[in-house]
Amino acid sequence: MLRGSVMIGVLAMGMALAGCGNDNEGDNVDAKAMSAKDEAFQADQQRWRRQRVQALTTPDGWTSLVGLHWVEPGPHYFGSDADNGIRLGAGPAHVGMIELRDGRLRFVPDKDAALTLDGEPLSGPVAIRADDEAAGPSVIGFDEGKGLITVLKRGDRHALRVKHADAATRTRFQGLDYWPADPDWQVEGRFTAHPPGTTLPVGNIIGTLDDTPNPGVVEFERDGKTHRLEALDEGDGRLFLVFADLTSGHESYGAGRFLYANPPSADGRVLIDFNQAYNPPCVFTPFATCPLPPLENRLDLAVTAGEKKYDHDTAN
Repeated sequence: MLRGSVMIGVLAMGMALAGCGNDNEGDNVDAKAMSAKDEAFQADQQRWRRQRVQALTTPDGWTSLVGLHWVEPGPHYFGSDADNGIRLGAGPAHVGMIELRDGRLRFVPDKDAALTLDGEPLSGPVAIRADDEAAGPSVIGFDEGKGLITVLKRGDRHALRVKHADAATRTRFQGLDYWPADPDWQVEGRFTAHPPGTTLPVGNIIGTLDDTPNPGVVEFERDGKTHRLEALDEGDGRLFLVFADLTSGHESYGAGRFLYANPPSADGRVLIDFNQAYNPPCVFTPFATCPLPPLENRLDLAVTAGEKKYDHDTAN
């Protein structure tokens, strides 16, 4: 009997050990799966950050802005020389004359300026499109394409926006600083649509107020509280979220940050990835016209994710 009991004990122990081995194998599989998922998440975030820097620092990116000049009705000569009515910070001494009349723009190039219009050589008077037109703004090129001039429209006002590839804000760009990417800041929200045609008054950095398409509101849970963000629509189907939070003015930019979310699912679910919250263009240049967070989008929450304040000292 003793010998039989020993054999039974040995068999039982073997089965137990085999079971433990299976448990460990399952744990290892789960750990590998989690590790692969985390690696994929980190790789995706790093890819997004590289694309963000690339977009900022292309020759015509936001860091290339060198001027924003408001155009009053009537004719105006512009260029970098002091004798122009509108003096540019870069470009030919005399670019030409722009005339704003009844909301329409006409440009007469200076005879000595080597210019292009939408990539083609320009030599005579031409009508100019602003950025509110379906075809997009006309682009006046100078300095062999390094410099670009477009007309933007904000409310009833028009302005010349000037870019140059040699802008100090571009050539001395020092990179961006982020909080560590964290999957916990990928938050699932619920989208509730507003009635079609709803708009929201949104102020901007230049002191004007624009009625902006406002398709709905996104609600999400964080730290046991429900938070709301009014979504804006820029026409591409995504939800544009302009928000401020308890880090604004401290670790992050004081006037808030931007964030895009993909269109909501059929049942209203939407993923908000705060890891991809980023600084508006006016962080890098005084010549941008950034929207400000609506009062409804000032979160009682410290969003310790995404882009931090830009260090201007290292870029000067």
